[in-house]
Amino acid sequence: MGLPEHLAALLVLIGLIMYAAFAGADFGGGIWTALASGPRAHEQREGLFHAIGPVWETNHVWLIFVVVALFAVFPKGFEALFIALLFPLALALVGINFRGAAFVFRHFGKSRHTELPATGAVFSIASTLTPFFLGMAVTATGAGHIRLVQGEVQDVLWSAWLNPFTIVGGLIGVAICAYITPFYMMVRTRGELREDFRKRAIAGAVALGILTTLEIPLAWLSAPLFFAGLIRPLPLLTVGLAVISGTTTLVLLWKRIYLLAQLCADVTIALTIAGFAAALYPYLLIGEMTLAQAAAPEATILAVMLTLPFGMLILAPSLIFLYRTFGGNPNPDLPV
Repeated sequence: MGLPEHLAALLVLIGLIMYAAFAGADFGGGIWTALASGPRAHEQREGLFHAIGPVWETNHVWLIFVVVALFAVFPKGFEALFIALLFPLALALVGINFRGAAFVFRHFGKSRHTELPATGAVFSIASTLTPFFLGMAVTATGAGHIRLVQGEVQDVLWSAWLNPFTIVGGLIGVAICAYITPFYMMVRTRGELREDFRKRAIAGAVALGILTTLEIPLAWLSAPLFFAGLIRPLPLLTVGLAVISGTTTLVLLWKRIYLLAQLCADVTIALTIAGFAAALYPYLLIGEMTLAQAAAPEATILAVMLTLPFGMLILAPSLIFLYRTFGGNPNPDLPV
């Protein structure tokens, strides 16, 4: 496999990490609005809704980037993925749309001082199911149940994506979102409300650690090719660094060093996803299609790579301006 394919695969991986870190925090907001509890449950929900409000739609740009990059640079892989994983990807798309609609209608209702029924519940359910199905789709690439015969996907209904390995993968997707959100909230709240989100960050870290640990013996039992890739030096190093980063995050939480804990949590998420990708390499569909086999002609890849910097010149400053503008406490009624 040549350098252009490696660079293109790295860009897709970066896009996936960015989507997990930023949109994952938005999905986690829906999860934690459902789980808000205690004497400050209302303040927790309001803080989450106000934090999500300015950026929730923007963060899907990373998913669009991943999909377009796959389509342009790995067209054969794109075709196989979207046939084999039609059901979980379609369900995730439905969840994204229901989540957005519920969020907008809730905001409309509050602005008119009329609470629209069920919008909060729809928002929370869709925010939970969407990362679950996306997590299933991602881990299905390493489960080894997607079969190709002469380039054609076989048994596309359930067997390709519904198995214990992918179900836990879906739960890991939910746990990533629930894990990352409280860290973003801790740096924009104060006092007892900050302490509430600190406790939720610890709970999310424990849940993510348990699920990712559980996925390893499941890989040994039901995804042997992925397990064989996982115990190679580079994936083991990446996973080990993720464990170190996650442990460091818990120490920082214990000492209440909030900003550094948030940065460390982002690194933990990045290393967790990178560890999965390293175990999958050099495959896009493990055991069936390598990145080289899925790739477009080199001229196409180079054309895509040459145009990306021009798009980033527009996108990056816009995103930086947006996050800097709304990076503080967006709700003056919350403790600061």
